[in-house]
Amino acid sequence: MNDSLNVQFIYWPNLDLRAAVGQRINVEGIVFSVRVFFNDRYLSLPHVAVRDIRCIDWPEIHRRGFKGVVLNTNNTITVPYSLTLSLPLRPSIDKCKDVFGPDIAMFSNSAGLLEYDYDGSKAKKLEGTIGIKVIRLRSPYDVFVEVKKPAGTAEEIEKHFGYKSSQLIMVGDRPFTDVYGNQDGF
Repeated sequence: MNDSLNVQFIYWPNLDLRAAVGQRINVEGIVFSVRVFFNDRYLSLPHVAVRDIRCIDWPEIHRRGFKGVVLNTNNTITVPYSLTLSLPLRPSIDKCKDVFGPDIAMFSNSAGLLEYDYDGSKAKKLEGTIGIKVIRLRSPYDVFVEVKKPAGTAEEIEKHFGYKSSQLIMVGDRPFTDVYGNQDGF
């Protein structure tokens, strides 16, 4: 009799257990969530809510004066922990690229975060398969420390784009890590 256990994770190809657990226990996210709940509830409210990015009218967003797009990865444009674009979303991403050109970037708490992607290989693969740059945020207190959303400031994102955060949109699925970018003017 074979005593080995064969477990397949349908949604997490090439699962890195530490990253999966770490993504579910985001200390920065918990601290900021508590702060928002008691002090700044309005910051966790999205300006617009849609089913998925196929419902976003990219030309209209651009027409309203936005100059760049910051995309979350997991659950927004990829299946969790996947390093490829969710295929049904390809036409919307292509339209976004047509409208915003190079002024699109991905910001993830998995690919590109030193804690889970120490050599940057996941970020490089994601950039190669989707064709959009991954932003890596550093702590404003220690340049050798990367931070998870929502910690940190918009400074690095503004440097990447060359625009004020109020000229950028953040597209994500989680109100306390992605939408909370409102604290930085998104």
